[in-house]
Amino acid sequence: MTTVIEAEGLTKRFGTTQALAGVDLAAREGTVLGVLGPNGAGKTTAVRCLATLVRPDAGRARIAGHDVLGDPAAVRSVIGLTGQYASVDEDLTGTQNLLLIGQLLGLRTRDAKARAAELLAWFDLSEAAGRTAKTYSGGMRRRLDLAASLVGRPSVIFLDEPTTGLDPAKREEMWDVVRHVVADGATVLLTTQYLEEADALADEITVIDRGRVIAHDTPDGLKHHVGGQRLRVRPADPGRLEDVRRLLTALTGSTPAGSGRGELTCRVADDAVLPGLVAQLQAAGIAVSELSLHLPTLDEVFLTLTGRPGAGAQRAAEEAA
Repeated sequence: MTTVIEAEGLTKRFGTTQALAGVDLAAREGTVLGVLGPNGAGKTTAVRCLATLVRPDAGRARIAGHDVLGDPAAVRSVIGLTGQYASVDEDLTGTQNLLLIGQLLGLRTRDAKARAAELLAWFDLSEAAGRTAKTYSGGMRRRLDLAASLVGRPSVIFLDEPTTGLDPAKREEMWDVVRHVVADGATVLLTTQYLEEADALADEITVIDRGRVIAHDTPDGLKHHVGGQRLRVRPADPGRLEDVRRLLTALTGSTPAGSGRGELTCRVADDAVLPGLVAQLQAAGIAVSELSLHLPTLDEVFLTLTGRPGAGAQRAAEEAA
């Protein structure tokens, strides 16, 4: 499969801040590359370098065979870009925004109108097509912004944290859009702080922290990187929690961790521990409301790699507070 997005050794400094320190990226045709990292990791700077908006201090990059530094016009002809914040013209209607983009891309007026109507319908904005963008909700503006990046049917799409500020339902809608454009053959580079977003969409994930790539693999590969599977047990009777803790410690040889939600988790290296635990729980007369064996979450991977929780874990903690 052809590599459509490729970067080697991208370096960029802004004053005394090292935004990128030798970043390598690669995305194959018709796939989603998730670029994951906390605020300030360098994700947006990497996208801006690849989209010809910022010139890197060092390194090389090619998009669909075009050199980012040597032929930026050719790169721009094949890409679409949606930034972190909606960049639509608030004084124009939804249709006018998309029509303007189409005309700037050289489409005939008739074709630009048809494409605008198609995208407005696709993003569930047809009823708001004649309203000015300043009357749109935040989620509607984000959808219009993404629609604008697709007017020219780009083969490569950069989505820089496209779901920031969207509620969960609208985020799911945006995920469906990403899946649709990839099914149509586009290649997507998606930056995000949301680990569940990377898990849901990305074929491969590159983790960036402090301007450096610290990991690259498939979502499952990254989860295996943390080591082993996780066994989770929640006794039906919270009063039996310590009994379960003793059973798990004896069975796995490690002390399980408590989550604060009446459950215990521990790392296991062998699937055979599950039937053994079931037998011991039955023998001890301990009923459970949850018993599962699973790979670690990307939040756990992120914490292991960076020493900091991901945005999903932070959001869950805030909601529980």
